[in-house]
Amino acid sequence: MRKRIDKTNHFISVFDEKSGFYVRSGVIEDGKDIGKDPFMAEFPELIDIGIMGHCIHGEKGLCLLSGVQCYQNGRDIHKENMSVQNFEKIASQCKDRTFQFALGGRGDPDQHEEFEEILKICRKNNIVPNFTSSGYGFNQKIVELCREYCGAVAISWYRSNYTNGAIQSLIEAGVKTNVHYVLSDSTIDEAIWMLKKNGFPQRINAVVFLLHKPVGLGDSANVLKSDDKRLKIFWELINKKVFPFKIGFDSCTVPGLLNNVENLSPDSIDTCEGGRWSAYITSDMKMLPCSFDNQKMNWSVDLEHFTIEQAWNSMQFNMFRKHFLTSCPECPDRDKCMGGCPISPEIVLCEKKI
Repeated sequence: MRKRIDKTNHFISVFDEKSGFYVRSGVIEDGKDIGKDPFMAEFPELIDIGIMGHCIHGEKGLCLLSGVQCYQNGRDIHKENMSVQNFEKIASQCKDRTFQFALGGRGDPDQHEEFEEILKICRKNNIVPNFTSSGYGFNQKIVELCREYCGAVAISWYRSNYTNGAIQSLIEAGVKTNVHYVLSDSTIDEAIWMLKKNGFPQRINAVVFLLHKPVGLGDSANVLKSDDKRLKIFWELINKKVFPFKIGFDSCTVPGLLNNVENLSPDSIDTCEGGRWSAYITSDMKMLPCSFDNQKMNWSVDLEHFTIEQAWNSMQFNMFRKHFLTSCPECPDRDKCMGGCPISPEIVLCEKKI
């Protein structure tokens, strides 16, 4: 169990490295928690690191064939994977400051040529590594590495034998295994059916629903609209049905949760954490508040010239945070939602016009 005292923003956060349990206090004044959620951390508590600069499966179009439109555009963009030296540079700056690294990028991180060394560097610097994969290139060696070093592993729902094979291999090895499911106009019907019929693999830890974003290969026409009648059915299932696994959502979905989910504890959700609790680093060492800015690079800071702490406190990151501080000022839910996504406002599941 690790405890972190944020002296700048006056709160305490606690992270259990084994269970993944995370909790933070409200703002503390005169030794008392005043019940106000802190706006941000003085250093990112989680960093999403794009160790993959290219996707070895991109030319095969596996994402598109599976119905997932890669927001990193792994089909068309080819850059060098992150070097071990650069990864070690990141990890050393984050030692005892950042709880977790989410490994990702433009391709499956388990296919990085130095994947094992990267996992070892994480643990050497007291950081828990997690990652998401299609499972396409999985083998027993990768599974053993997951069991030894990782907190949890997520397999993207690619509707294939290799998807199920990777999930079953991880479960059999005792690895906490989640399914990441992209919710879009083209997948919402399947999601409803699978929730109704218990169609997800047995013994998984959780299904985490991620909103489709119109970034990279993501088609704007595939964005779910807040007034879609099928969403009403989806939310009703979330409200009423008991599942044999946990249900999770990415922070992009929070406006939809606030508007549609009953008995929702504010303590169980966090709106967009980009630039407030987390950041993204590309394979070529550009730091961004969020990975969905990976191609336009509107808020990037070059880590070849600046430290992670300097990037976190930069003008670019402060400009990104301005959205959360100023959006929807009259809305009674603004402190829980903060206006949703600054990058793709069309994905925000809210019909309020405040």
